[in-house]
Amino acid sequence: MLKKILSKTVTKGLYSSLKNLKAEFNIFLLHRKGLLRAYRLRSGKDLKLHLGCGHNIKKGFINVDIDKSADLTLDLRERFPFLTGSCSLIYSEHFLEHLDYPGQAIFFLKECYRILKPGGIFSAGVPDTEWPVRAYAEGRDRDYFRYAEKKQHPEWCVTKMEHLNYHFRQGSQHRFAYDFETMKYALSLVGFREVKRRDFNPALDSDEERKTGTLYIEASKPNPASGEKAS
Repeated sequence: MLKKILSKTVTKGLYSSLKNLKAEFNIFLLHRKGLLRAYRLRSGKDLKLHLGCGHNIKKGFINVDIDKSADLTLDLRERFPFLTGSCSLIYSEHFLEHLDYPGQAIFFLKECYRILKPGGIFSAGVPDTEWPVRAYAEGRDRDYFRYAEKKQHPEWCVTKMEHLNYHFRQGSQHRFAYDFETMKYALSLVGFREVKRRDFNPALDSDEERKTGTLYIEASKPNPASGEKAS
């Protein structure tokens, strides 16, 4: 009832802001609950985290998201409630693009770096934006736009620019677009080394449908014991 009243009595801009405020307050409550649960893990070592898991619950991992189906409901824009050097592997699939860049994204990567032990691995997949940009700019490669029409994009996407905009924004869900150069720069900036592309790994990557159009990367935290220099 209140929703109907507000939608008719306030401006669209204010109504949108009120909805966002409600959503952020719910995130706050879930985050507080997740912090209490995470306290039990503070003595853990060699943890494996799946950050931004959504509904995709991965066995053998601590699945973290603001979604209620996750093992821990945490706002990943905030400091992680895990001890420095307590994790051996951090995995993230199609999440990083939902964070504002550089602020939120770099903070997220710094936290990943902090909680990884020396030699620990950060592995992630993000939408590959180099492909659609090249397809648009060069005007020769239609493979991307055929893929977009069949797999992902809504019917209102007709022109190449409409498809390109939807790729970047996904409505209003995506906050930043990545290519390998930018991913390598951001990861190196916070201290990661050996940043490289990797192939789709069916034992790790859960979404076969996203295999095409995803940039998969892997990076490691330097291990001084093995002669690697930390930043």
